[in-house]
Amino acid sequence: MISVFDLEELLNVLKDFYRITRIRIAVFDEQFRELIAYPETRPAFCQLIRSCEAGRRACAGCDQNAGRIASKQRSAYVYRCHAGLTEAIMPLYVGDVLVGYLLFGHIFSYGSHDAGWEVIRHFCKDYPVNADELEAACRAMPRRDADYIKSAARILHATASYLALERVAVLREDSAAARLDEYLSVHFTEALDTQSICQALDLGRTRLFQLCRQMYGVGPAERIRALRIGRAKELLVQQQEMTVAEVGAACGYTDVSYFIAVFVKEVGVPPGRWKRERGRG
Repeated sequence: MISVFDLEELLNVLKDFYRITRIRIAVFDEQFRELIAYPETRPAFCQLIRSCEAGRRACAGCDQNAGRIASKQRSAYVYRCHAGLTEAIMPLYVGDVLVGYLLFGHIFSYGSHDAGWEVIRHFCKDYPVNADELEAACRAMPRRDADYIKSAARILHATASYLALERVAVLREDSAAARLDEYLSVHFTEALDTQSICQALDLGRTRLFQLCRQMYGVGPAERIRALRIGRAKELLVQQQEMTVAEVGAACGYTDVSYFIAVFVKEVGVPPGRWKRERGRG
């Protein structure tokens, strides 16, 4: 685990979420291990699905795939799970480091129980569970409409922001992840490569790439490029007296033509245009 959670405060936040929405919510770490949930017990429907190995594997795979999508878009992602219920997941970040996920789920979002059961029955037909018990559990769930789910997803997004702001989730100071994040944040304008980063942090090449993928979703070169272009965008707006070449050099690009090419690829417009358009205000 690359993060530390204040589990007592985290549980209080999850309880508040549940009181407002009446939807079960869970927190996973960056490796998708469930840390805490409220209520602790899953609904009867999900217990039945997870009573077989195929159901458990499908649940884990479905959640992990949704987590990858949510972390790429850095926002709440609402989806229909493998068993036909609606869920939402929100990545948790400390700064730019992915430390876990908030997930709410097990929502029956169909116009009627009859219509929903027909869909769910098809989704779950290959699981070796009692169909009558599954139907009874399905019909016991309250129906939620799309607006309700959208509102709950917005609250989920706000909850994730609160956890970061109130430092309910923080990076472990002694972790390789924290050291890597700090090192890149300080040295990203320098001539860094994989070997120099590994030497500075006493990391193996494989471990470095694992950490970068886990934390940022990209490799070290892509992370450094994102930091440089982010800084360039700030300087172009905040330091209007600087030329494009000077901005590029300040961000680690000694070749202005290469800087412009990278900027266009990442941002979509040349740095000079970015500067002019944002300097008008």
